Amino acid sequence: MEEAFLHFIWKFQQFKRRDLKTDSGQKITVLHPGYKNTDAGPDFSNAKIKIGEIIWNGNVEIHINARDWNRHNHQNDKAYDNVILHVVWKNDASIQRKDNSAIPAFELKNVVDVQLIRNYNRLFEPGDDILCRRFLDKIKPITIYSMMDKALAQRLEIKSEKIFREIALTGNDWEEITWRMLCGNFGFKTNAFPFFELGKSLPLKILKKESQSLKTVEALLFGQAGFLEENLEDMYFMDLAKEYNFKQKKYSLERRLDKHQWKFLRLRPANFPTIRIAQLATLIANQTNLFSLFMDFESVSELKNSLAVVQSSYWLYHYDFGSKANTQTGKLGASSIENILINTVAPLLFAYGIHKDQGELKEKSMELLTSVKPEVNSITKKWKVFGNDAKSAFDSQALIEIYNRYCLKKRCLNCTIGTEIINGR
Repeated sequence: MEEAFLHFIWKFQQFKRRDLKTDSGQKITVLHPGYKNTDAGPDFSNAKIKIGEIIWNGNVEIHINARDWNRHNHQNDKAYDNVILHVVWKNDASIQRKDNSAIPAFELKNVVDVQLIRNYNRLFEPGDDILCRRFLDKIKPITIYSMMDKALAQRLEIKSEKIFREIALTGNDWEEITWRMLCGNFGFKTNAFPFFELGKSLPLKILKKESQSLKTVEALLFGQAGFLEENLEDMYFMDLAKEYNFKQKKYSLERRLDKHQWKFLRLRPANFPTIRIAQLATLIANQTNLFSLFMDFESVSELKNSLAVVQSSYWLYHYDFGSKANTQTGKLGASSIENILINTVAPLLFAYGIHKDQGELKEKSMELLTSVKPEVNSITKKWKVFGNDAKSAFDSQALIEIYNRYCLKKRCLNCTIGTEIINGR
């Protein structure tokens, strides 16, 4: 028996509701079980329970065994003085508050349906990390879809919290946070950190001033990234280095990165950070109002076209400074653009919707994800094997969140899929 299961039983009142009594024989009527407490203190707060002829408002504490109250030292904690009911699986001890007044106990083991316990044990049998895999074909589609909706909203809320923390460091500048997020996204996981640091070291307002010259934008980005420190007999390299030295002094830029911080190993040449920086430079030279671009687009295809940039001619035939490529490097690809839509545009829309209390922006964020192809990775492949194939980024993002937040942590009791299995519906 796990205490989390008892929390589930109490929260959803999964026990026989007639003729309930405390350990002293008083009749119990649960008018409201209370709200799950995620902080320190009793397990449920603001419960409303009629015990005998008196209606009590207060907290509920839950344990497997009644003696756990003393084992956890609650008898000496003032936070537990307002506990009105001690819910236990086995009532093996009489419990008092700090002032020695008795706390009514309610024993569950004889009022919980045996089938509920069987379903719980079946679900938590050791096996694959997605415990519900054996039951998915019996789960109502509406249950899965509602859980996916919930998980996606939670995922976007978490990303929004990260945006709010970071934007506080920019003076609540939504243009600047958009630029930093876009930079981090151009790192595509492997180089996400140095790209994000690059964005922090080079304010967007400077790039806006210089956006009429692609070469200057490239010089600023490559210089701040630490790629212009070598002595190369390459005319293009020398032009950028000269331009960067001038602009660095003009804007008093402090360089944060060195070339050794960028990862090239095991990357396809098209994904080299040099190519990504060149593509980012072209995007900034073409689209200086990034925030407006991401907020006000009329259609997803229009937004994709705005992001489908082709780097400058030098970088069409080079993977690194002074190293000519045998074939053309190619522009920012469709999968990379979709990655930006998923990991930059959608979270920004959702966060700004929260910031402005505009539900339509949050809806636009989710609608955007339904228009983007699903990610294919180890997590989405697992779900596909079990018959849950993602049709869009909405689905894949939701399934990734369910896996990371619920499956890996065995939090099935907090998942609507898990609760349906346990309830046997």
